[in-house]
Order: sequence, then structure tokens, then C-alpha cells
Amino acid sequence: MRRLPPVLIEDGCSRELLSLIRTILAACKEISFRVGQGALSGVLGSTLDENIQGETQKKLDVLSNQLLKDILLESGYVKAIASEEEDYTVAGNPDAEYIVAFDPLDGSSNTDINSLVGTIFSIMRAPKDSDPADERIFMQPGHQQVAAGYVLYGPCTTLALTIGKGTRIFTLDKTHGSFMLTEEFAKIPEDTKEFAINASNQRHWQPEMQNYVNDLLAGETGPRGKNFNMRWIAAMVGDVHRVLCRGGLFTYPADTKDPNKPYKLRLLYEANPMAMLVEQAGGIAHTGEERILEIEPQEIHQRVSVILGSKNEVEACLGYHK
Repeated sequence: MRRLPPVLIEDGCSRELLSLIRTILAACKEISFRVGQGALSGVLGSTLDENIQGETQKKLDVLSNQLLKDILLESGYVKAIASEEEDYTVAGNPDAEYIVAFDPLDGSSNTDINSLVGTIFSIMRAPKDSDPADERIFMQPGHQQVAAGYVLYGPCTTLALTIGKGTRIFTLDKTHGSFMLTEEFAKIPEDTKEFAINASNQRHWQPEMQNYVNDLLAGETGPRGKNFNMRWIAAMVGDVHRVLCRGGLFTYPADTKDPNKPYKLRLLYEANPMAMLVEQAGGIAHTGEERILEIEPQEIHQRVSVILGSKNEVEACLGYHK
């Protein structure tokens, strides 16, 4: 097995980008330890506050955000950061080359039941001569990401990472603290019999998604002619990791439950990095109307619908949206 740094250098990763990625992973190792301690660490449960999304913050949300924020800003490698837990972007080193957007603890409601959670991150180049305090520097389409990844905190701590040359899977060796390459290149099978969706929202979905899922549930007696299994972890990192490992379709579609919030997932620090990872593994990532990586962001907490995973199944789903 090979350690992360030489693997990335072989792929042409610059020393500056490698240093930034290692800085993010240093924070993730600490988060992994805190998550693994569970109730022993005293950080389970909710705070009395809500984040900018209007969601109740978990104590581990706040801790994870602070760890990433502090280590990134202190490193000098970032011009600015954007986080799910921050109302606004936070300025860093004016001379730095990169900006980072992240979800510090995706699926944080799972911490109280000892289920999967993770950190998602996206790295882009900062426009030259830009103001680090100007959040417009983050208004870049996802195809301009130079790196994207997530760290999944489960029975083992796993990193999925791409710098645009395929998606690799690493596992944290806790005996010496190094991320070791455990899957050279993830390859998502083009066909699948698995899908992941929050079925409790079915009555709120658009007719196209209702029809698609109804046909999946009809199984071999329906128009698809085969049986499908439904999986749902309630943490995007867990569901996307399953897709990378064995294929499948993951979707969080638009719904009418709250007319002011038709979409759930955030573009900059959830949809974009996951779309890059999936596309680099041979899958498709779409909203139902356009390729996710082509979207021009309008604001840092912008939400979008997401349909991603195995190529042929995503295309079948998109066929219902035409």
C-alpha cells in the first residue's frame, strides 16, 4: 500500500495543493477521533442554536467546523473559506492560491445513533488579485474545482479524493496516522439494482420523480422488468460512498414540502464535490435539468436537486424528466 502524498505527486499534484489537502486531513483525523469517542467525548446532542440554513446545530457540527476553520486559516494556504455552519465566507491569507468550501459534518444527526457521518470538501483556485472578503470568489461552476473529496467516519475512516485524474479511495491507518491507498481508481458500474432516496417525502415530489420511483418499486412486474433494492443512510457521504463502491443511484429531488426551500442539498460544499467524485469514477451527476458541474452559483448556500450514480440508471431517471 502507498501513502497519500507520493500518490498525489505522481498524479501531478502541486506541492501547494498537496499541503492544503494534508491540512484538511489533519483536521479530519481529529474529527474522526472525536466522533469515535461518542458519548465519552461529551459532544453528542444539540446546541441551542441554528445555523444559517435554519437547522439545529449539533455540538459535533460546531466542533468540526471550528477545527477545520482554525487549521485552514492558520495554515496560510487558503484565501477564504465557506462552510455550511458559517453565515458568510471567512477571509484568510490574501496571497493564498486556493479557496475551500466544506460541510464539516454531513449527516450529523446520525452521531446520536452511532451511524455514518463525514466531512465533504471542495477546493478551487482563487481568482487573481481578488478580495479574500468578497464571497463572489466562490461563484465558480463545479467543473473549475481542482480537488474534491470526503472523509467518511465509519468502522474505519475512509477518504475518497480526486484531483481530476480519477477517484481514489484511501483508508486511515490509525497505527501511524497515514491515509493509505486502498483502491487505485473507483469505477462505478454502469448498471445497478439499488437506489437511495428519502421515501418519506414521496407525496411532495414532482410527478417525474414519482413516476420513476413507482416504476422501480413495481420490480420485475413493472416497466423496468427487474427488482430494485432501496437503501437510505440519511448522510450523503454514506450513500455516495456506497455508490462509489458498488454502484447505485442516489437522489435528493426537488419537493413541495416547503415552497421556500424546494431543494435540500447545497451546491458549493455538497453537490459540487460529490459530482466531481462521481464523474471521475465514471458516473453521472445531474439535477434533472442540467449537469451539476455546469451550474453557475448565485450565492454560497445555494441549494439544488441531485441525481447521481451509475450512468445507465441516472440516464433512465433523466428520461422521465424530458
